[in-house]
Amino acid sequence: MGPLYIVTERFDPGRGEEWGKYVAWSGLSQLREVVSLDSILCPKVIDGIVPEDWAHIVNEDFMLDYFTDLEYLIRRAGSLEGRSLLCVYKNPDAEVNPSDARFALEGYDLVDVMGGISALTNCGGFSLAFANSELNPVGLLRTLDRANAVCAALKSNYPAEPHAQCDVWVIYRAAHS
Repeated sequence: MGPLYIVTERFDPGRGEEWGKYVAWSGLSQLREVVSLDSILCPKVIDGIVPEDWAHIVNEDFMLDYFTDLEYLIRRAGSLEGRSLLCVYKNPDAEVNPSDARFALEGYDLVDVMGGISALTNCGGFSLAFANSELNPVGLLRTLDRANAVCAALKSNYPAEPHAQCDVWVIYRAAHS
């Protein structure tokens, strides 16, 4: 699957008390921000599909929030102030890079297969799969190899935990967002 695009709300110290409570709960004091596909921490900006969207989104279960047409998404999302414009790839077999130079690699997220919760930043940690200290300053893993290893460890060590059944997502963010 090629690059997909989504605009999310930013989750950083600018959120005030909400940020402080999150850092205290999660123990992720190294974070300067959360960049994630987690729908609770970084909710999508476009909430609800309009008829014109169907030609520009992924028409699969749990994928309707992802756009295939970057320019359409930018027009549809409106202002990017206080938001993150992301270019993402789901379960890449190898390192991938968007052809668009506006995007820079942030890291690798593990999001439950139902598409909503990050196992890295919104589950309180899974110590048998990864250490919270491994997460970079935006709450992501640094390499695809490590993300795949953590994904496998989550599945084997936490088979009954729904948030441990994950897809690996590589996340690039537009430099201006």
